[in-house]
Amino acid sequence: MFGYVEPDKPELKIRDFELFRGYYCGVCKSMGKRYGQVSRFSLNYDLAFLAVLLDSINGEKYDVRIERCIAHPIKKRCVVRNNRFVDYAADMNIVLTYYNLKDKWSDEKNLLGAFGSAVFRGAFKKVAKRHRAITERIESLLGELDRLEKEKCSSLDEAAEPFANIMREIFQCPCVESDDSRKVLGWLGYNMGKWIYILDAWDDMEQDARSGSYNPILAQFQYDGGDLGEFKAKIKERLDFSLTYSLSECEKAYALLGAVKSTGVLDNIFYSGLIMKTDKVLQGRCRKDEKESV
Repeated sequence: MFGYVEPDKPELKIRDFELFRGYYCGVCKSMGKRYGQVSRFSLNYDLAFLAVLLDSINGEKYDVRIERCIAHPIKKRCVVRNNRFVDYAADMNIVLTYYNLKDKWSDEKNLLGAFGSAVFRGAFKKVAKRHRAITERIESLLGELDRLEKEKCSSLDEAAEPFANIMREIFQCPCVESDDSRKVLGWLGYNMGKWIYILDAWDDMEQDARSGSYNPILAQFQYDGGDLGEFKAKIKERLDFSLTYSLSECEKAYALLGAVKSTGVLDNIFYSGLIMKTDKVLQGRCRKDEKESV
């Protein structure tokens, strides 16, 4: 369930794009420095966005360096450095990657999942020691999600609840000093988690229908094995409503946060990027594995 949160790049100003890329590279380098170079291959847009969002309510100035990296050795790039929110996003990237790989092995007996989870185990243990309460809560919620999926839960909202609460836990960053801000961030994360879960289920429908795997959308709307295109056309409006509602709650929470910086990037993501991504996935013009680096 990664890679859905990204800016609408054609509408993003150059300076805002460079700033977003600076956070992206900052999270990447933070992982490489603290958890080894292999961990950097797991980075995705969602956690770079989290770093930008958390830091947007922090009044401190950016610490931006111009550096080279392994992926782009010739041309130097902006990198946000010495930032606790960047480091936190890097930690959460490790946690989510580890559990995602572990889940692939457990559910699908995917060898890449087995190998990847073994590679990330050491890094995960370091993060779990630093963020024990969060990792324990995430593990509990993943167990609840696994139970619902094994029971083939026929309620999309109920099936989405554990993942939405995982995102709530992650967004309520302990580095944020204000209790009110953490509550707003939690509500934003909850609704974004619900949006990601539903969008991911839609993205997986064709594959799950072929394999007979559990999919909450197929379960709720009682797919009978008929023409999948007709089935999707019949239910798309209802799914679009649920996705739009979740995004509207994200927008309200973002407005309440009162971001003091990075507003160009965040406005683009909340008011354009997420909407464009929703439309792209619903129209079948997006695949999860089509990840483009910034």
